[in-house]
Amino acid sequence: MKCGYVGIIGRPNVGKSTLLNTVVGEKIAIVTEKPQTTRNRIIGIKNLPHAQIIFVDTPGIHKPRHKLGEFMVKESHQAMDMVDLIVFMVEPVNPSETEFSIIEKLKKLNKPVILTINKIDTISKQSLLPLIDLYKDLYPFKEIIPISALKNDGIERLLDRIIFYLPDSAKLYPEDMLTDQAERFMVAEFIREKIMKYTYNEIPYSVAVEIEKWEEIKKLLKIGANIYVEREGQKIIIIGEKGERLKKIAQEARLDIERFLGTKVFLEVWVKVRKKWRQRDIILKSLGY
Repeated sequence: MKCGYVGIIGRPNVGKSTLLNTVVGEKIAIVTEKPQTTRNRIIGIKNLPHAQIIFVDTPGIHKPRHKLGEFMVKESHQAMDMVDLIVFMVEPVNPSETEFSIIEKLKKLNKPVILTINKIDTISKQSLLPLIDLYKDLYPFKEIIPISALKNDGIERLLDRIIFYLPDSAKLYPEDMLTDQAERFMVAEFIREKIMKYTYNEIPYSVAVEIEKWEEIKKLLKIGANIYVEREGQKIIIIGEKGERLKKIAQEARLDIERFLGTKVFLEVWVKVRKKWRQRDIILKSLGY
């Protein structure tokens, strides 16, 4: 039996959360087209007859501009320290300054690293080979595996090689467990995902969600959530004309929540202003950051 922790790292928007969802077979990490969607470390558990792979999805590594950003980068670096194996995910383009800085961090760790080149469905095979050669010269990766997390291409080989490098160990989590995240955290994330889907520019990054009410009545779960923004103008945009945007956000989030929890949900959401919450330690901690 093999079992261990596997950190998925990389810069924002390379497909780390998509890989986690594809491998686990359930949506346990929110995914949007916008970078920096993931804010917390999220554990996803893949159970196989001869192995248990405990994936740790991490926020994208970037240059932080506020305390929330600092928390996100710290989450990624701490994950690199705690895991048994690292999956370093990149896109099929030449490495940027961020990739070079991640490689410098990897050089200080005595851990096996697998490089995954994601989104190979977007390029030709001929252009992939020079990229593999380039990365081979940058770091002694145990494996370099091209994949498409979205198309489920190359995932089986990636899992096989991950298992090869994991330590011998009994399973650490129950076999029916997919994630260690609390239900309230997941509900807040589903709401935040829909806000990111329907808002633009700075607004998606200025939003936090807090679950205020959680009440089970017979076969109905009543949930009340606060959506925090930093300015009054942001509040107006999220609510939308005659409340239409907020209604759409709540409706789509409720469907995801019902699928995840397997029960009927009544969801209420309120938009409130908390000025500069991304810079205030007390508020960040109260929101789980």
